Amino acid sequence: MSADVISPDRIRTRFSREMSNMYRHEVPQYGTLLQLVGEINAGVMAGLPADRTLDDTEQARLDVERHGAIRLGTPEELATMRDVFAVMGMFPVGYYDLSEAGVPVHSTAFRPVDETALARNPFRVFTSLLRLELIDDDQLRDQARRILAARDIFTPRLRELLAEWHQQGGLDDHQADEFVMEALETFRWHSHATVDRPTYERLHEAHRLIADVVCFRGPHINHLTPRTLDIDATQAAMPEHGITPKATIEGPPRRDCPILLRQTSFRALEETILFAGEEAGSHTARFGEIEQRGMALTPRGRELYDQLLSASKATTGGLSGEAHQQALAEAFSDFPDDETVLRREGLGYFRYSLTEQGQQRTGAETLPEDVEALIERGLIRATPIIYEDFLPVSAAGIFQSNLGDGGSGQYTQSANQAAFEEALGASVHDPFELYDAISQESLAACRRALSH
Repeated sequence: MSADVISPDRIRTRFSREMSNMYRHEVPQYGTLLQLVGEINAGVMAGLPADRTLDDTEQARLDVERHGAIRLGTPEELATMRDVFAVMGMFPVGYYDLSEAGVPVHSTAFRPVDETALARNPFRVFTSLLRLELIDDDQLRDQARRILAARDIFTPRLRELLAEWHQQGGLDDHQADEFVMEALETFRWHSHATVDRPTYERLHEAHRLIADVVCFRGPHINHLTPRTLDIDATQAAMPEHGITPKATIEGPPRRDCPILLRQTSFRALEETILFAGEEAGSHTARFGEIEQRGMALTPRGRELYDQLLSASKATTGGLSGEAHQQALAEAFSDFPDDETVLRREGLGYFRYSLTEQGQQRTGAETLPEDVEALIERGLIRATPIIYEDFLPVSAAGIFQSNLGDGGSGQYTQSANQAAFEEALGASVHDPFELYDAISQESLAACRRALSH
């Protein structure tokens, strides 16, 4: 690797910053969301007790944290996009089947995977691949395939830069700046459709999302999401800022110890487009979203969460707003809401670090092996590991809430991770393994330090 090559973390930060600037220009309400989230977060941090305040690293991460979402049309697009994200130190994590909610895509999340990179900038892009095989109409499916085969969502210069990246083992500073600008073109909104109105309407009737993927030059970023520390307060304040939120927050109920991911959004914008032949029309795709991230759960914790979520449908079905949140909280009463209990019962992942007492230890004393004993002795502390990924039910709920009436599609649940990975050209990372590695490595580092 050349000495002039710069780190993927720096390229990722440049790209996420430029993406945010572009999206703020394209969707002005995104700027309003950033202002609102900033105000809510400042209020939350001002009220935190001294032992729970965010350190400088956590504060810097919160300020830059975003996730975006794109929808791709072909395996070739997905495979090339894997290289684009790899340049930025982002790798495919997890497999999500959204066909179970009537959305004809399956997905992964491209994001950093190691702890240092996540601390610098945890930028994520939820990336979906259209499943043409789920379109029942043979003629329409073939037409969609031909339309997608005729486009190239990547600029010629971006393809050249990817080749240079492969050859050099990275990009230098000038190439990185070029790369960011060229890659942005893939994510930019284009108001000209590549098809005529009748074609668009046939695809739209099959499913709104199919029309969104097939009928444009590229996979315009359809939302860019900041992270709030209090999504309930943000949801309540959105109307005061001229934004109407969706009726129900997706994900777990509000808790003293937040878990996984909670999300809300505002309805997708109706945007003016021009069909082939310059006939005017409209298209609905891009929306605003806000998220709150909690603790990553272990397989055992996730199993309990899924069980309670499934059971909750009997009492939360048809409810929205505060009534839905109250019913959901009651349904989750069996999920512990105390960090110590969550840790001792193996429901959540924790990162371990030395306390001041642990740092001052001389190493002469024999240490207990049990992690709980080390915590009780005041030698190490445990802090929850942030959930960096997504929830398929919540993602589908956000998708569906922004599709409007009609065109929702009905698809049999048909997860096919093998086909997705074949299109991707790689295996996706298991998120549980990533969280467990961070936890185990932090504990091992504490043990090494305490033994010296």
